[in-house]
Amino acid sequence: MLSTASRETIRATLPVVGAHLDAITTTFYRRMFAARPELERDLFNRGNQHQGEQQKALAGAVAAFASLQLDPDPERVALILSRIAHKHASLGVTAEQYWIVHEHLFAAIVEILGEAVTPEVASAWDEVYWLMAHTLIDLENGLYARSGVQPGEVWRTVRVARRELQSADAVTFTLTALPGEELPRFAPGQYISVGAHLPDGARQIRQYSLCGSPSDETWRITIKRVPASIGPDGSTRPAGEVSNHLYNTVFEGDELSVTTPFGDLELIDDGSPVLLASAGIGCTPMLGMLHHLASSPEREREVAIVHADRSLADHAHRRELEEVARSIPGSTLHRWYETITDEHAVPALVRAGRADIAELPVREGTRAYLCGPLPFMMSLREGLIARGVPASRIHYEVFGPDSWSAR
Repeated sequence: MLSTASRETIRATLPVVGAHLDAITTTFYRRMFAARPELERDLFNRGNQHQGEQQKALAGAVAAFASLQLDPDPERVALILSRIAHKHASLGVTAEQYWIVHEHLFAAIVEILGEAVTPEVASAWDEVYWLMAHTLIDLENGLYARSGVQPGEVWRTVRVARRELQSADAVTFTLTALPGEELPRFAPGQYISVGAHLPDGARQIRQYSLCGSPSDETWRITIKRVPASIGPDGSTRPAGEVSNHLYNTVFEGDELSVTTPFGDLELIDDGSPVLLASAGIGCTPMLGMLHHLASSPEREREVAIVHADRSLADHAHRRELEEVARSIPGSTLHRWYETITDEHAVPALVRAGRADIAELPVREGTRAYLCGPLPFMMSLREGLIARGVPASRIHYEVFGPDSWSAR
């Protein structure tokens, strides 16, 4: 909790700092990467940096956390920090790295705000930073302890036992432990990080959901290659640096550097009705949950499965999704495809267009789990809230910087 003096200073300066946070975070990353280029090369996502997504997410998280010290909302603070902590743990972040961030973040604040940063202002924002940092450090240390590893010691080598094409652009890797080792168990919905060593010498890290059964002795992840594209605003979106590299170069017998499983999109086994909604490759954490439901004593639990994709051909894991849905007595599978070439050849409960939650029955007490592009999840979340599902019972996964939870 902030001291009284700092709280009043934050209240007075938050509008000014908030108005300049984008510039501050951009300057922060520029300064930090100039001083520590290995962080950009081997830890941070270069693609998100170049597109400005990481800067926006950091600015939103800092502003939201500071605001919540003035008008406390413990549930929202827990949501924001839990997601960050899991991502940090999946990268192997340690307490020492918060000092590096502190050094360059406060240098950026002084560079952007200049003389407005009086000793009182600097002290108050320093207190906010360390309150947030120490909370995250405690959360991350708890995640490391729960996983049975020392802080930051999350990396292991696994072997690719099988490579299976799911669609023209998606491939599933079945991963096994090296001889004499075992893979840690994971909760349905969690992910692992993969460290890819790229041709320019960088080690770039990305997260991929575990889409197999948590009871298996192997892990399964699905990689979707991403071509360069033009965004709705006319900007060029670069091709997927890591996903394309893995898709093109990893085959049976190869070894990968991966982490212990993390992620707070965990299926809650409380017996309530479940709605699992995904779009595109967002189906992967839902498959992990469905495999768990299919093999658990709660097989009679009512499950509504919603998936949206571009077409039947683009739908990765389509046959697997159909099969596991049939194995759960209380499940119903609803699908939407933007393009349907032959409407007479598609199964029942398949519709053309975009997913629309208004067309589905939503049981009282439903817990919803969402994964997919941000506009898809925001649309479904709004639809679920309009149908009476409390926001606290809507859970989601965002791969890449999370600019949503801080809103």
